[in-house]
Amino acid sequence: MEKFFGIDVGGTNIKIGLVTSDGEMLEKVKYPTTGQEEFVPYFISILKQEFEKYPEVKKVGIGIPGVISKDRTTLLEIPNIPNLNGVNLKKEIAGSFPDVFFHLENDAAAAALGEYYFSKWETPEHYIFITLGTGIGGGVIIDHDIFKGGDGNSVEIGHILVHNKKTLEKNIGKKGIMKRFNKLEGKFTSPLYDKKDEIQPKEIALAALEGDKLGIKIFNEVGKYLGESLVSAIRLFDIKTVIIGGGLAVSFEIIKRPILKMLNKNLTSYYTKNLLIKQAELGNNAGIMGAASLCYLN
Repeated sequence: MEKFFGIDVGGTNIKIGLVTSDGEMLEKVKYPTTGQEEFVPYFISILKQEFEKYPEVKKVGIGIPGVISKDRTTLLEIPNIPNLNGVNLKKEIAGSFPDVFFHLENDAAAAALGEYYFSKWETPEHYIFITLGTGIGGGVIIDHDIFKGGDGNSVEIGHILVHNKKTLEKNIGKKGIMKRFNKLEGKFTSPLYDKKDEIQPKEIALAALEGDKLGIKIFNEVGKYLGESLVSAIRLFDIKTVIIGGGLAVSFEIIKRPILKMLNKNLTSYYTKNLLIKQAELGNNAGIMGAASLCYLN
């Protein structure tokens, strides 16, 4: 049984999982991303530690939060780690580990692929994948492979405009949700305001699931904006399955209704008769498992 490293590079932490070819995660560790003057030497030192523990690993998938060159070697725009912009990361790390194959991919696109290889349900050949979290990411799988677009960075759904002329991410990413939370203070009575200085969007979502009217109001709006964007995505890609993942996918049972309302209102029966909106199954491990799934591509 083959073993891979799946590496999820985030703005705060680098998460590394040892994943088997049948989808079992044997170990998971994390290292801080921040506080390092030079990312590449630090990243190589981390890899050396992991290869010392597991020398049998010869394939590594890496999910990166940003824009990557079409040949998947160079990091072009990495907002949370800007000193990586322009760095040919694949060349840098491959030079230190010449007998290991590395595959780089946008993290949301990798998570989308991971759902195909490692989730327990029988995924269709084509689907749209959305990640809800601090930001809003997206990926499209067509014929069981990542759709990359003309220059390699398609499906940046978080950056498309919605009707209020703001991007989807500005509306329903972490900052957008917290802005809505603060604006509604005084209009709703909620115990969430008792700890308003430390509250996080996920806590608001969990409160909504327990019946908190403030949380329900906020995540109904999240579903409305997401549904509006999905109308365009479904028509553009002609794909009728949408999978929603990321940390805020815990709100799925709240956001599903306004999403479907928006889709049924704005799509014809050609799209809606076989429409499926589903929560992703990989949960908090989606980043790691998605990165590991890249090892199947070569």
